[in-house]
Amino acid sequence: MSDSTRPKDAPRRVGRPPAGAKEGEKVKDYPQLSVRVPETVKARLTAVSAVTGLAQWRILVEAIDCFVDDLPDPDKELVDGISERLLRPAS
Repeated sequence: MSDSTRPKDAPRRVGRPPAGAKEGEKVKDYPQLSVRVPETVKARLTAVSAVTGLAQWRILVEAIDCFVDDLPDPDKELVDGISERLLRPAS
């Protein structure tokens, strides 16, 4: 909402808007991942982020999605099944 369309009595929001993958999600609420990569890979990720303006986590999500899309169908189904099981709450 721009200043011209914001009601006069509405408080101005401070800081960046939530930047999660879905509406209303906050990146700070996502689990963290730590991975060691060669220096050249880290430099390339940083460069892609700088050139595209995308957050590094978004680049990694896109890369994984592309990788999975290129898998044979039986492997995609396995990845989907394992992912779904990992997302289920422990009982």
